[in-house]
Amino acid sequence: MRAAPSASAQALLAVRTEVAKAVVGQDDTVTGLLIALLAGGHVLLEGVPGVAKTLLVRALSTALSLDTKRVQFTPDLMPGDVTGSLIYDASTSAFTFREGPVFTNILLADEINRTPPKTQASLLEAMEEHQVSVDGVSRKLPAPFMVAATQNPVEYEGTYPLPEAQLDRFLLKLTMDLPGRDDEIEVIRRHSLGFDPQDLHAAGVRPVAGATELAQAREEVAQVNVAGEILAYVVDLVRATRTAPSFQLGVSPRGATAILKSARAYAWLSGRTFVTPDDIKALALPTLRHRVALRPEAEMDGVAVDGILLSILATVPVPR
Repeated sequence: MRAAPSASAQALLAVRTEVAKAVVGQDDTVTGLLIALLAGGHVLLEGVPGVAKTLLVRALSTALSLDTKRVQFTPDLMPGDVTGSLIYDASTSAFTFREGPVFTNILLADEINRTPPKTQASLLEAMEEHQVSVDGVSRKLPAPFMVAATQNPVEYEGTYPLPEAQLDRFLLKLTMDLPGRDDEIEVIRRHSLGFDPQDLHAAGVRPVAGATELAQAREEVAQVNVAGEILAYVVDLVRATRTAPSFQLGVSPRGATAILKSARAYAWLSGRTFVTPDDIKALALPTLRHRVALRPEAEMDGVAVDGILLSILATVPVPR
């Protein structure tokens, strides 16, 4: 049955309207970021420079009244530059902990694949356990907490590809395409009228929700019903990736639970109290595309991951 929108649902839906005041033509990406927040997950944003990845995250955090910090990942970035470090205080003759930028609600990890694996790995504990351990002491991160990491899909020189273990920690991988002609005209029109990406207040972006509404929304998402047939459908989909000839690495059980969490949030945003097969199909690509690996010969033949996943979706029987 379709439930009447709760106060938290109305607030979260209003976020999309606010973000659209600053970012044009990225409705699917905004929805994906909201799904990740509702499911307590993280997002990998992939797109060429100039498609408003940073602006999107800033607008989202403004509309949600959440704190956000940006870290430009570079080859010389150290783990302590992200998580924080111990600093000697001469006045007290003791070491004190100085929090790093990870102590925020939404961390924008810009060009995450430009930093070495050691620094990339510094985010693993934060992403998985929402805490940072330094010198044997664990420190909780603010709630909610989400990493929105970006990477350029066409520039690989001087980059360090994320290992499978870290990719698996991202709930969704969202691709931000170049805007269509009409959307691009609207972008140019706004800039011709004086739009300043650094001044979201002037653009009319207002806080319409906060941590309280988000916490309530998460409780409601957890109540969304998932039938046994849907659970079996999810398992059949991920098992099919493990036997696909073009994949050398299929989806793990973590990927199956990721589809479930994402689909629940998507169903809730759609105003339903249950998950449908269409919800699973809608979230399959962004949830699975970064959890599989092509065989070298498939890569040489130009096979696309999304194409194989679409083929699996077309062949695995859908519950009725």
